[in-house]
Amino acid sequence: MKLRALSAGLFGALVALAGPDHRPFGGLPVMAGKANADDNGKAIRAPTVPPARDPSAAVAEEYEAARRTGTREAFELFIARHGDDPLAAQARAELKRLPR
Repeated sequence: MKLRALSAGLFGALVALAGPDHRPFGGLPVMAGKANADDNGKAIRAPTVPPARDPSAAVAEEYEAARRTGTREAFELFIARHGDDPLAAQARAELKRLPR
């Protein structure tokens, strides 16, 4: 009975000496609170996400790529993807000028 009380006391002492930032029995330290802090202990803000790109700029680039390619397939693909965009009318006009 004395041996059991002694081992429970030693185990309790180990846990108490390890402190709240450590796991008992040589485990890795728990750094959850410190992982998101700088050297002064202040919380670090996450980097901001850049603003979304303007969709009309992407459509204009696709039109220019189709125009540079100059094939029926390129213009047809642009019209299929962006049929309701104002540049689709220009793509249709370019498509009519191309030989079949």
